[in-house]
Amino acid sequence: MDTLEALQQVGHWPVDHAAAAVIADGRLWRTGDTGRVFALASVTKPVAAWGFLVAVEEGVLELDQPMGPEGATVRHLLAHASGVGFRDRAPERPAGDRRIYSSAGFEILAEGVEKLSGLPFPEYLAEAVLAPLGMGDTRLHGSAGHDMSSTVEDMSRFILEVLEPSLLHESTVAEIVTDQFPGLRGTVPGYGMHKPNPWGLGFELHGTKSPHWLGKGMPADVAGHFGQSGTYLWVHRPTGRGMVALTDRDFGAWANPLWAETNDAVWAELEG
Repeated sequence: MDTLEALQQVGHWPVDHAAAAVIADGRLWRTGDTGRVFALASVTKPVAAWGFLVAVEEGVLELDQPMGPEGATVRHLLAHASGVGFRDRAPERPAGDRRIYSSAGFEILAEGVEKLSGLPFPEYLAEAVLAPLGMGDTRLHGSAGHDMSSTVEDMSRFILEVLEPSLLHESTVAEIVTDQFPGLRGTVPGYGMHKPNPWGLGFELHGTKSPHWLGKGMPADVAGHFGQSGTYLWVHRPTGRGMVALTDRDFGAWANPLWAETNDAVWAELEG
């Protein structure tokens, strides 16, 4: 198909600026200013997770080594199962007891990489992930959980990396999009409690969650993330599909129906 009509819905969202891209069947469709830099908010997490997993493959970290609160490991922190709170590093629950969405957990991981590698994590991430993928307009300014800026062009390169990895072994990427500590319940910010709330390593998994920012017609194994700055990214490795959408309006009631409707429409059009 020469055009992807559903992608044009992004241009009608009630935001000042928006850009998006869809990748499927080796093709790339774009809309908006895809070179504009946007704050990613929590869409930072999948990119940071790629850096953490490079550190695992390089021997800097081990997935099941202790880190963070008592009983927690690198794996727990990546899967929001360590028990630490959203911003507070004090444990709210025992490790492995509940899926508690946490930026603090990613900050603990970044400090672990810094201590063990001798490099500030933004520098480590730039050398290990951003530079090799040609993500020249992407910067980590602070928290590894929510403080990155990027463009649709750069994030499209990241989607391609997730679909056909060059920096990580295929077995590692398969683990990233596999539910960790299956059966854990937990809250998705803005969408309430889900039982269960499946999550991979730095990537949320769609599962059977409803309501949700991913469309009802999309498969359970779609993986991705959304950010409070009005951003999202998803990938589906079995079909080689992915989408990124970046805006300059904070997530809120406007996004709940529109994101799901747009994603459902994109998926349906790709299905033909």
